[in-house]
Amino acid sequence: MGVLGIGVAACAACCAGPILGFVAATGLSTLAGVTTFGAAGLLVLVPAGLWWQRRRRAAPCAAPDEPVPVEIGRRP
Repeated sequence: MGVLGIGVAACAACCAGPILGFVAATGLSTLAGVTTFGAAGLLVLVPAGLWWQRRRRAAPCAAPDEPVPVEIGRRP
C-alpha cells in the first residue's frame, strides 16, 4: 500500500501542472471565441439596427391647418 500511495502522489504532482494548463488554455480559448463571436455579432447588429430604425421612421405629418381625410369603414 505504501508504494501505491507514493506512486499516486508522484503521479498527481507530476501530471497536475499539464492538466491544469490544458484546462486553463481551454477556458481561455473559449473566452476568446465568445468574445470574437460577440464582436462579430455587434458588427452585424448595429448597422442592421440603424437601417431598421430608418425604415420605421414615420412619414412627415400634415400641416396643422390642413384637413386630414379619415375613412370610416371595415377593414378588409
